[in-house]
Amino acid sequence: MFQFMIAYLCIINIIGFAIMGVDKKRAIRGAWRISEASLFFTALIGGALGTTLGMEYFRHKTKHRYFKLGMPAILLCQVVVLGILAKYML
Repeated sequence: MFQFMIAYLCIINIIGFAIMGVDKKRAIRGAWRISEASLFFTALIGGALGTTLGMEYFRHKTKHRYFKLGMPAILLCQVVVLGILAKYML
């Protein structure tokens, strides 16, 4: 069970990082964009680390206060929950 959770988190965070890069590239080209709701949803289902790192790496959505504060807040909540789960699973 624990290995499945680690694998899931790795995959969803890679996806979160990638979609921030894809959305940034689309923004530059003026192409169809990934919705902000989809970016936050990816963060909420476990991809907060990837989306936060992608936001900083690609310098994407960094001027939006709700992204600049929201993504790290989601990440903090996820770290706390994972810490609690790890304590009881190990």
